[in-house]
Amino acid sequence: MAILNESKKLKKSLSLFNVYTLATGATLSSGFFLLPGLAAVDAGPAVILSYLLALVPLLPGVLAKIELATAMPRAGGEYYFLDRSLGPLAGTIAGMGTWSSLVLKTAFALIGIGAYIDLFYPQLPMVPLAAGLAIAFGVLNLFGASKSSAIQTWLVIGLLILLAWFSASGFSYIQHHEQNYFTDFLGSGWSSIFAASGMVCISYMGITKVASVAEEVKNPERNLPLGIFMAMLTAVVVYGLGTYVIVGIVSPQQLYAGATPSLTPVAHAAEIMAGNTGKIVMTVAAVLAFLSVGNAGILSASRYPLAMSRDHLLPSALGNLNRFKAPQNAIIFTTAAVLLCVVAFDPTKIAKLASAFILLLFAFNCLAVIVMRESHLDSYDPGFRSPWYPWLHLAGIAAPLWYISLMGVLPILFSAGLILLGVVWYFYYAQSRVVRGGAIYHLFARLGQRRYAGLDRELRGILKEKGLRVDDPYDQIVARAAVINEPGETTFEQIVRKAANKLAIHLPISAELLADSIMEGTRVGATPVSKGVALPHVRLPGLEHALMVLVRIPKGVSVQIDHNLTDHGKDQTIYAAIFLVSPEDDAALHLRILAQVAQHVDDEHFMPKWLATDDERKLKEALLHEERFMQIMLGMDRPSAVLIDKPLRDLSLPEGSLVAIVDRGGEIIIPRGDTILRQGDKLTIVGQPESITQLRSQYHPQ
Repeated sequence: MAILNESKKLKKSLSLFNVYTLATGATLSSGFFLLPGLAAVDAGPAVILSYLLALVPLLPGVLAKIELATAMPRAGGEYYFLDRSLGPLAGTIAGMGTWSSLVLKTAFALIGIGAYIDLFYPQLPMVPLAAGLAIAFGVLNLFGASKSSAIQTWLVIGLLILLAWFSASGFSYIQHHEQNYFTDFLGSGWSSIFAASGMVCISYMGITKVASVAEEVKNPERNLPLGIFMAMLTAVVVYGLGTYVIVGIVSPQQLYAGATPSLTPVAHAAEIMAGNTGKIVMTVAAVLAFLSVGNAGILSASRYPLAMSRDHLLPSALGNLNRFKAPQNAIIFTTAAVLLCVVAFDPTKIAKLASAFILLLFAFNCLAVIVMRESHLDSYDPGFRSPWYPWLHLAGIAAPLWYISLMGVLPILFSAGLILLGVVWYFYYAQSRVVRGGAIYHLFARLGQRRYAGLDRELRGILKEKGLRVDDPYDQIVARAAVINEPGETTFEQIVRKAANKLAIHLPISAELLADSIMEGTRVGATPVSKGVALPHVRLPGLEHALMVLVRIPKGVSVQIDHNLTDHGKDQTIYAAIFLVSPEDDAALHLRILAQVAQHVDDEHFMPKWLATDDERKLKEALLHEERFMQIMLGMDRPSAVLIDKPLRDLSLPEGSLVAIVDRGGEIIIPRGDTILRQGDKLTIVGQPESITQLRSQYHPQ
């Protein structure tokens, strides 16, 4: 599954704000609207600290999951990450366990609305209402992530507006009243404060649910980390300010010191400061919060059976997409499971037991990062790297396990049951259907044991789909590339040696040694060959920047590859050879450049454009977006005359454009700020489309 077939791809429709609202909406529910009173039984007024401390043991796992999601933005969240790092057995356990946990928590959220609605309509039957909401959200999700995330956006916006009113009004109320419920703030003792933090840590567990829809996020390397961090900051502010207001307004007897702790602490606080109107407002806020969790829960949970079906761990029918690019059968299956939980069980009791399993997954996320990094896979290229490796990750393994040990026997037994379910399903159904291993086998390879080469191919496919990063110098590399035109009969080895001669001028090794290395790599299958194009590539120490040579071969040439070492059925005829030499110490950039070249090569228009011309500029444009590349010839009879005899630093080029190369009578000059332009120079400029358009209209390049 290195590169998904177009018919199986989910549509990239989620923006940064969608990521933020999904993560925020999945977080602000029972943790704020139900738990403060229960947690205050242990911590007293210091429950405020308990909420702030609760994020600390989860933070390493959150950071690790963000790293994994930016490296592997695929549907399925923990399933996909643990499958590709620890192997399909771990993936099966994670996938089935996480899906079950999300189904239970979604059912719990829909039933949990009842605690607040009961304040006004105690006779309202909650089970039919929760079932109806589950069906409604299931139907909504069938119209695609963009539709469900649009509803999510409005739910979260409404929720945040009401929470802002609650915090601001609460602060004002506390300032104008003399009662002080913060007396003896730390009187419960630190052990009780930490125990309460263990209870409320589930409040933050929804932050990373959005990773399960990473495949549908636009620019995931930017939007996933930023959206999750924004949601995390929002949660910390809401929990910190919100619990301060609750403790400061609701008396200890009403909140936690009475016979029964409050299950609607937010509504109680709002009623005290604003009467029945405040109670109604925060009941609406609670309903919005629980609805957003229900919607996000079905959206996130449905991606697990989709991802597992793609890998043959579940029946293939669960991977079918409808015309809206939504996993239709997986959504129906997930919605049916939520309905079953609502109708047949009491999710308010069972859902809490699943928290231990989710904590366990936070620990395994940290382990997965360690395995992926120690496997030394060049194609493992996350856009965000969690800091302080490996100490943060080791702490991220230990802390959740410590919290689990404090949760009692039932949550541990429930988690063991979810693990057993995954193990039984794997050996009964899945084991005979998969021939895949995780990155852990690459770690074993370093110890002299086996590895799974398919993972590297899959990660390279993901690199191709992710594309370049903003600061990658791909355009400059192509613009500076040397071009060779071979119109006559030739051989691949002759082409390699000509390209090596061009490259060796700038390299610390001889042309002969470089050519021999490329030929050997080609023979053993290290040179990708696709759609009539060969991509010979090497990485060398001592280089400052990557170099490229483009070779046009209109009559074609045969490339001989060892059939025993590759899956090619016959020798390949190529019409283009694109040579890339990169610095040894930046393997990820090397692979991203190769992936970008491959993306252009796969375009059906590439080869006709390549063979139709021998013009250097047009050949380069075949590997660039035409609107990002241009050349200007400097001459006294041209508009470009104003540039002659000026240093580059004095040019007033549009923002977002760059002179990548100066061709002076065949001599290639890498431009610097003090480079003086001369008549006859040919400037190659790359930049943003609007900048290039402006330059074209100004200088009329030939």
